[in-house]
Amino acid sequence: MEGIEIVREVPLPPEVAWARITDWPRHARAVPLTAIHRTPDGFVARTGLGRLGFDDPMRVVENDPPRYCRLVKEGRVVTGHAEIVVEPTTWGSRVTWRETLHVRGVPRAFSGLERWSSRLLFSRVFDDVLA
Repeated sequence: MEGIEIVREVPLPPEVAWARITDWPRHARAVPLTAIHRTPDGFVARTGLGRLGFDDPMRVVENDPPRYCRLVKEGRVVTGHAEIVVEPTTWGSRVTWRETLHVRGVPRAFSGLERWSSRLLFSRVFDDVLA
C-alpha cells in the first residue's frame, strides 16, 4: 500500500500546532457528513446520513506530544495508518501527515484514485484545523 504525505509550515508554536492537529473532533468540520467521537484509545469518525454510513475507528498506538502520533485505522471499511509529526521551525512549525489507507473492496488497480482522494481530503482537513 502506497501512501501520501502532506506538509504544511505554519506560524504557530509546536504546542499550538499539535493541539489543533490532534483535536480529532475538529477534523469533522472539514469532512462533509462526518462526526467524530473520542474513545478511550482514539476516536471514531462516523460518515453518512442516518443509518446509511460507516464508522472509521482509529486507535492511537503511539503518542509523544507535541512531536509525534501514530494512528491505526481498524474499521471494516477503511484500513491503514497515519503518522503526524510536528517540528519546530525558526518562525513556527512544520506539520507532516503521512497516511496509508485502503477502502475494502476497492481493487488495487484503483489505489491511485485512493491516494488522490486522500490527498484532497486530508489537505482540506490540514488547512482547516491549522488555520
